[in-house]
Amino acid sequence: MINIPVETTPRLSIPKLGLGTFKLTGAEGQKAIEGALRLGYRHLDTAARYENEAEVGAAIRASGVAREDIFLTSKVWWDQLEPEALHRSLEASLARLQVDSLDLFLIHWPNPTMDLEGAVKVLKAAQGSGLIRAWGVANFPVARMQELEALGETPAALQVEYHVQLSQAPLLDWCRKHDIVLEAYSPLGQGILHDQPVLAEIGRKHGASAAQVALAWLLRQPLVVPIPRSSRAEGQQSNLDAVALASQLDEHDLAKINTLPKDKRCVNPAFAPAWD
Repeated sequence: MINIPVETTPRLSIPKLGLGTFKLTGAEGQKAIEGALRLGYRHLDTAARYENEAEVGAAIRASGVAREDIFLTSKVWWDQLEPEALHRSLEASLARLQVDSLDLFLIHWPNPTMDLEGAVKVLKAAQGSGLIRAWGVANFPVARMQELEALGETPAALQVEYHVQLSQAPLLDWCRKHDIVLEAYSPLGQGILHDQPVLAEIGRKHGASAAQVALAWLLRQPLVVPIPRSSRAEGQQSNLDAVALASQLDEHDLAKINTLPKDKRCVNPAFAPAWD
């Protein structure tokens, strides 16, 4: 079993690699999550919007892995951010997962009209009562992070799309200055990186795949935690194997990766904020 490093900040200790569970639904989704836990994953990322919290919870119970050994994240959808609605969403997530608490609870997307101060108060109250160990945000650009700072608040984590062909330099700089973990969703560019020629060339040098190189590039970065989704055992194992590859990439490899375009955004819904 691969030993996954842990990224630690004053507010959070989180396994360096997680399993994204978007679209892992029904019996097959539960089976895939159980399989990942058997392989050694100890970090699961779900959300109310994924409509699979029941399957994630069932997979945890069926796996035989102790709940305290699993880092579990869920999220509240952007239309449930008024204080009472946010609290109800958290309680509903806990009920569907059949757990007493979450390790991390995120605002899934910012809402232009949201009462950010009120939402944070609910999150901090939930943290104080033990319903969540830490709180954070997702899909917040620097401008929204600055709003949090103006309130005197610092989230434990920020989850955004991040991969070798999408720069998040402004957010990375912000997170590192504030000891915030940056979780990278869609770290394989939703499939566009599997056959990327530059990554494939680097992979051949190390006996690895292009996808593994893409993950290794993220894994070697301080405070960055990729959460790739894979429903197949082969893909899950391949992603785990990228942990060892992270230390093998050399300066020539990194220079080649730096030549890739950095503007390939895959996730950009109509309600998305103005990106950096």
